[in-house]
Amino acid sequence: MQSENGDLIDSLLPIARRAGEAIMEIYQQGIDAEQKADGSPVTLADQRAEDIILKGLQKLASGITVISEENAESHSIDAPQRYFLVDPLDGTREFIKADGRGSFTVNIALIEHSTPVAGIIFAPALDELYWGVVGKGAFFNGKQISTRKPDVASMVALASRSHRDELTNSWIAENEISETVSIGSSLKFCLIARGDADIYPRFGPTMEWDTGAGHAILSAAGGRVEHPDGREFTYGKPDYRNGAFIAKGFL
Repeated sequence: MQSENGDLIDSLLPIARRAGEAIMEIYQQGIDAEQKADGSPVTLADQRAEDIILKGLQKLASGITVISEENAESHSIDAPQRYFLVDPLDGTREFIKADGRGSFTVNIALIEHSTPVAGIIFAPALDELYWGVVGKGAFFNGKQISTRKPDVASMVALASRSHRDELTNSWIAENEISETVSIGSSLKFCLIARGDADIYPRFGPTMEWDTGAGHAILSAAGGRVEHPDGREFTYGKPDYRNGAFIAKGFL
């Protein structure tokens, strides 16, 4: 199955890039955002990128269910044993800011038996492409990456730029972590996977399509995502809604 998943991810890499190119066309033209029913923003870039990804998945893997952020009907599907999670534009708030930091991504994850086993994250504004298959390894722009062994006395924590909360601040203080880096979207998982940071505590709300690809890449690079009490962080939850988690570069 690892070989099959690796071949599938290889075939999906150009699709993730095409989705990113569509996002950048709109980014460069100017952004007109609307609000979804839950109050979160959505743009034409989300919709175009999703269309590209869903058509690609239909062509390459028509037998695998797709749960996608922008397809509300898919959110009521009971999670099958094997499915894709798609977030065509993760970090929409960062995308709308157009501040030059480029902290927005295309996310595609493959889930098997409640566990992320393969994922792709593409940050088109930065031209950074990450992918990973559990059991085969993780890669950044074609080069294999891995997590680092942390120095407990000087760990680097990551926090959301747009969604940081007091629970996160309290956890960082309680664990005596002095250095914190703020960055948007699923790039937080990627920085840990490539050994540039150590831990990412998240207590605010997220959805499975926000985390699945990063979770898979981090696992493939030697890291782990778990509940704050240490239990394994699994997928296929009601409404595909996550609880609190800790992503880290060590087991």
